Amino acid sequence: MNHDLQGLFDALLEGVVVLDDADRIEMVNPEARRLLGAAHDVVPGKTLGEVLGANHPVCRVVERVRRSGRASIHDEVEIPQRFENPIPVDVAVSNIGDAPRGRPSAIAIAMRDRSAARTLREEVSERERQESYGHIAAGIAHEVRNPLGGIRGAAELIGMSSKDDRSRRAASLIVGEVDRISRLVDELMVFARGDRLEYKSVNIHQLLDTLLDLVQLERGYERIQIVRRYDPSLPEFQADESRLQQVFLNLVRNAMQAMEEKPGRLFISTGMTLEHRLVGRDGRAQPTIRIRVQDEGPGIAEGTLHRLSTPFFTTKTKGTGLGLSVSRHWVRRHGGRLRIESVVGEGTRVDVDLPLHPYSQEAPAQETRS
Repeated sequence: MNHDLQGLFDALLEGVVVLDDADRIEMVNPEARRLLGAAHDVVPGKTLGEVLGANHPVCRVVERVRRSGRASIHDEVEIPQRFENPIPVDVAVSNIGDAPRGRPSAIAIAMRDRSAARTLREEVSERERQESYGHIAAGIAHEVRNPLGGIRGAAELIGMSSKDDRSRRAASLIVGEVDRISRLVDELMVFARGDRLEYKSVNIHQLLDTLLDLVQLERGYERIQIVRRYDPSLPEFQADESRLQQVFLNLVRNAMQAMEEKPGRLFISTGMTLEHRLVGRDGRAQPTIRIRVQDEGPGIAEGTLHRLSTPFFTTKTKGTGLGLSVSRHWVRRHGGRLRIESVVGEGTRVDVDLPLHPYSQEAPAQETRS
């Protein structure tokens, strides 16, 4: 009967762990091992504290249930992983059966992965933001471009009719500032225009090597060490090469600028990802390529992190605040995702996930776990 019960647990989509009265693991299914991030250690006979540590969030929930004697449910508990980002998990813990008075009872732990739901919320929110940026851009273009043309023309006339150098320099300054504003409007218009992607076969390693060689020649980055960790088995894939160059050039420059005061290492890695696969409009998981840009800079405070993709928001003394939002836009247009993780004092990591095969130029991809 115990084998039949284990087979039932193994078939469940939720993670299940059963503990005896001494918190030793009696039964555990594969999904629970995956969610707990310790697949080879979570085995019957060991205590949960031995495997995960007493400060693990699931162990803390179990301890509260032991003390109170009442079931406890917690939404989207962040479960740490050894080599990946924490997984948001709904955790329900309850006593099993009737234990003798004063004696601890067995415990059942049920866990549900909430990554897909959280990702969907983020995608919907991001899509709404991108649409709002498009409306803003169209409004700015309509209200600003015509007056800018008039200001520029008037400044050129003033410059041509001026008889002293000071007036000519002032007119030239006005023309230059008008052109700068026009360029900003053009950059912002990327959110409003429906520019089609020009797909071609792209070797991501050649693309990265070319832009890394270019950036290393720029002044101030000589002491930054670039570490390439490429997966040589990655195939070429269909993408808009010029748009991806724009994306990764911006990400690499951001990482290098973060290390200007204290040069460190810049890690560029590529590979296929199985943990966070993209999903197309047909609901099927797509083979997914991941490009990771990771620096050893000062990191980004949590309060600032969520604002980085907002147009015109920047932490730099010089910058338009459009680079990252435009990069996210082009990644999304490829059906991919751009995610930023940062720890103050340790550095920042940006993951770009792209589908191996293009399936839509308009719909954003969702994310699933294989």
